Formats: sequence, structure tokens, C-alpha cells
Amino acid sequence: MEEVETPEELLAKQHRKEKKDLQAKIQSMKNAVPKNDKKRRKQLTEDITKLEADLSQRHEEEIRQLKSTTDTKVEEVINGVESFKVEDEEQEDVKQPRVTKAQKRRDKKAAQEKERESRIAEAEVQNLQGVRHQEGLKLAQKLAQQKLQIKEISSDGHCMYRAVEDQLAQRSQPGLTMSVKQLRSRTAEHMRSHADDFLPFLTNPNTGDMYTTDEFEKYCSDVEHTAAWGGQLELRALTQVLRLPIEVVQADSPAIKIGEEYDSEPITLVYMRHAYGLGEHYNTVERLKDPANAEES
Repeated sequence: MEEVETPEELLAKQHRKEKKDLQAKIQSMKNAVPKNDKKRRKQLTEDITKLEADLSQRHEEEIRQLKSTTDTKVEEVINGVESFKVEDEEQEDVKQPRVTKAQKRRDKKAAQEKERESRIAEAEVQNLQGVRHQEGLKLAQKLAQQKLQIKEISSDGHCMYRAVEDQLAQRSQPGLTMSVKQLRSRTAEHMRSHADDFLPFLTNPNTGDMYTTDEFEKYCSDVEHTAAWGGQLELRALTQVLRLPIEVVQADSPAIKIGEEYDSEPITLVYMRHAYGLGEHYNTVERLKDPANAEES
């Protein structure tokens, strides 16, 4: 059964769209003012600051209103829970349908996804003007110079592989398209078969010693079968699996280029340190859209 989004999640989603729309508008405003027109550029900076401040102020007010509304309903919810308890007790003797193991797994996964979405929404509410917002602005400016923009990838532990999957799909080249599952499997297989290239860079966080053979196999198994987060080692393996260079754009550092020995157009990923307030995250990119049509798209 499809999960119903909470008011906090809906508000956070609305705020993300409004901020994305504002950034498109700001980019359009910047493009309309020549760089050598200092007077108009100064006025432009003031206008942009005001637009961002107005949006942040409105978002904060909407969050306060939502919190106030939620607080007034707490007593109603408690009373409702008490009444449900009575009904539940009356139905204890009714035989419930048997739940299969597969359904339990699906329910558990859905509950985990729901919890993660709630954490993302909470982080979104708390970080309207924080480092994540500033990081997003810097990345948007860097990518705009290449006529690119961020394309959001879900934050579920597979983000790096989903971003690579999207980049390959955008190329539409036969034999290059791979699913997340395939990318994880090929990455783990490559790391196992080239252990000497990867093992020296993996150490036990408790002892500081290099991974044992068993620990390395456990690491590769997690890469293949779980939602273990991917990093630079996995990207290095992927460049060799795909025989393509990978460029990772960052807000406060020069882009990292991996696999420069391959003479092809690189896969471009965006690395975010402060995404959703939940730690590091990868997004993909797409061609920069016309700001005038941004809302329609």
C-alpha cells in the first residue's frame, strides 16, 4: 500500500521546488545583465539577496505555522489512540490473515524508507539557510558554466550507483546501460579480482590495521548486496569496469577526475557534503534547461 506523505514531508517538497524555481529565475536574471555593467550587477546582487531572504522568511513562517497546527492536534491524537486501544482489544480474538515472509520484508523496507524520508524532511526544515543551501548555490554556479544543472537522485544508500546509472542512460549507447544491481555486482567483482589495487586503502576503523582477507571479502559483499554507500574506491573500480573517466564536481574544491587514462567524454557526478543534513550524497547532472521553461519542466 502506498505510504501517505506527512504534512512536514509535503511542505519540505514544496520548499525544495520553490527554491529550485528561484534559482532558475536568478540564473535568468544574471544572464540578462552584462558582467561589465557594474552598476546593474550591484543592483542585481541586492535584488537576488532580497529574493532569497524573502523566500527563506516565508518558508520559516510556513514551518512555524505547521508546527503550531501540529501541536494543537496532539491532544486529539492521544484521545484517538486511547479509543483505538479499546477497539483493538475487542478484535484480539479475530483471526488475522497470515503474513508471508516476503510481505514482512516489503513492510520492513517500506518502514525504513518512510523513516528516512521523515529524517530528510526534518533536515530540510532545519537547514533552510544553512551550509547545504550555500553548497547548492555554489554547485549551481559551477555547473551553469558548463551549461549543466543538478538532477536529483534519491538518498537511499545507492545514490552514487543511481547517478552513474542515470549518466549511462543519458548516453543511450548500446551495451553501456546498466542497472544499480549490475553496477554494484560488477564493482564488487572487479575489486575482488584486483584486490592488490584496493586492499591497501582499506583499514579497520578500530585497530587501524589493513583489512584482512575476510574483512575485504565482507566489504566487497556489502558493495554487491547491500545499500552500502559508495566512495572513491568504488568510483575507481567503476572507471575500469566501464572504461570511462568519471568527473566529480564539488562546491568548495576543484573537480576530481578519475580514470583519465580513458579517452572518452567523462561521466559527471555531483558530490554534496551537506545534502539533506544526512551526510554525503551524490547527484547526477543534465543539460541546463531554459529558465523560462523551468517551471513547466
